[in-house]
Amino acid sequence: MDMTSREVRLPLDQVVAVLQDLNEFVVSLDRLRSRQGAGTADERTVGQFVDDWDVLRRLAQARYVIDVALVAQLSEEENLEIDALCEQGRFFGDRT
Repeated sequence: MDMTSREVRLPLDQVVAVLQDLNEFVVSLDRLRSRQGAGTADERTVGQFVDDWDVLRRLAQARYVIDVALVAQLSEEENLEIDALCEQGRFFGDRT
């Protein structure tokens, strides 16, 4: 499947919500990394951030928003191809 010329539409409110969450995570994780580098945060700080800010649920919601759009707008074969590509990702704990 040629993905370079394909477009998938998403409702603007959902895109903005996903972008807001991603922006919060990127900025916050960058700040946490800086604090760790300066010695003012330890390894538990990132875990606390993930828990307190409900990062897992919010990222799962972002993935769901994108997945719903893909399922609605692409063929089953195309969605299976995308699923296979996603399974090739790097996952924490996997040995490479």
